[in-house]
Amino acid sequence: MLSAEEIERAAADLLEAERARRQIGLLSLRHPGITLDDAYAIQTAQIARKLAEGRRVLGWKIGLTSKAMQAALGIDTPDSGILYDDMDFQNGGVVPAGRFIQPRIEAEIAFIMKAPLSGDATREQVLAATGAVAPALEILDTRILRSDPATGQSRRIFDTVADNAANAGIVLGAERHAPESLDLRWVGAIVTRDAEVVATGLGAAVLNDPVTSLVWLARRMGQYGQRIEAGQVVLSGSFIGPVECPPGTEIHADFGSFGAVSLSFE
Repeated sequence: MLSAEEIERAAADLLEAERARRQIGLLSLRHPGITLDDAYAIQTAQIARKLAEGRRVLGWKIGLTSKAMQAALGIDTPDSGILYDDMDFQNGGVVPAGRFIQPRIEAEIAFIMKAPLSGDATREQVLAATGAVAPALEILDTRILRSDPATGQSRRIFDTVADNAANAGIVLGAERHAPESLDLRWVGAIVTRDAEVVATGLGAAVLNDPVTSLVWLARRMGQYGQRIEAGQVVLSGSFIGPVECPPGTEIHADFGSFGAVSLSFE
């Protein structure tokens, strides 16, 4: 277990990496005994600093919800991170050059909350607390190296969680749907990069049902004294693998009758 000083140092290093657009080494190598509780404590320490700088919490993201992504990291649980107001990008907008280090995107279903969710939330309570669901893209970035050049060790879940679950941005489509009007397992997208199809997927890849993802998040947050609030947006988890977005990339996600989302990178 990390000391309070080690947690604060890791949080400061990650925030500086974000400002400088420069990745730091793996925290799992710096602290071989790091735990998931430590990683969430590092994430929480960053929340306090961000809010002190004037940021506002826009919502939350859930990651590692697919079996493929969990297997890649050798885990059996999702993770979560915070969405801040400066991470909100317009549908059809352009990400300025140099904004991120190694941006990637994922296609997701966003939940727009009309009521708070407590830690013991049920599936029925998630649906009742959701004002609408919408098509979305999540922008990923990593302030921690994806792998250590000396040892070859890849990031572990502790690194990802501490790094705000690799969260960097959100793009919401214009469409809004009542959550109970759809079987979200069958909501999917065809994702193109520079007009070429690079990924397809269905909501069922997210814990078999994206609603289950929010049940998990509400309970996870309850363990750490947090909760999902009314007015917040929750990204329920990607149903495609991350798509690399080097400079000049144009992304379009076609969700069919559910809507569409697009974004470009300078």
